[in-house]
Amino acid sequence: MEHIIIGIHGLSNKPPAEALMQGWEVAMLEGLQKNTGTNLNPEDLNFISVYWADVMYDQPDDNAELYRQALPGTLRRYRDNWWDRFRAWASSSIDDVIDRWRQEYGVDEVAEEVLRLKLRDLSRYYEEPQINSRLQARLSDQILEHRNRRIIVIAHSMGSIIAYDVLHQLQHNPAIAIDHFITIGSPLGLPYVKAKAIEANDGPPRTPENVKAWVNFADRRDPVSIDTHLSDDYGANQEGIRVQDDLVMNDWGGIHHKSYGYLRTPEFSDYLQKALG
Repeated sequence: MEHIIIGIHGLSNKPPAEALMQGWEVAMLEGLQKNTGTNLNPEDLNFISVYWADVMYDQPDDNAELYRQALPGTLRRYRDNWWDRFRAWASSSIDDVIDRWRQEYGVDEVAEEVLRLKLRDLSRYYEEPQINSRLQARLSDQILEHRNRRIIVIAHSMGSIIAYDVLHQLQHNPAIAIDHFITIGSPLGLPYVKAKAIEANDGPPRTPENVKAWVNFADRRDPVSIDTHLSDDYGANQEGIRVQDDLVMNDWGGIHHKSYGYLRTPEFSDYLQKALG
């Protein structure tokens, strides 16, 4: 069965849709070539991009940072160590504390105000039903259209929240199966976002039933995915599928959140090569 890769971008305004799609495509191809020795043409990826920045912004960002090739020696593998295991444990413990604070001291109201001031796109997604519906429809329409293919969903940043919600809504459709759900730079581990997931999906957050595999790539320097381990936040689905976390080194620089940087990390390339099988 032929595969299809469906990508969905994250927060803030973006370059024109075609430029963003090409950036994702080139990043994946460069990573495959440099990290695994796999040389593919763009048409071999069968990649489509779900673009939603135009719902939020009247014009694309013509000054947005466009794709640039990786510098020699920058595509490095992350080496896990005991400190990462400690961070994962500490993150889980802190989440429990924050969840209790949220219930007792109204942390939700504080979080909502922060969203309004700092993360306007995400705030509108949660607060404006029309925006919520339009963004979800962009992704669900593509998944339904390609339901007879092997579907690989790659979701960056806020796109991972949209994708998670959409997959939960589609999980009782027997025609829909997601072979690989890949999240990169995801904020799904933030307590406020988890609370919204529980509210929207009527229960503890877990892997959607239509997902056959879920892997989460995160750079511990990325402030958006500050909770780099989702495996202790999202339970297994009925088939026992649980999110697998993989730390990476996003070479793009800055705050290490750029989608292009994630899409060419060695760990992502290894996984994508196997998924394309």
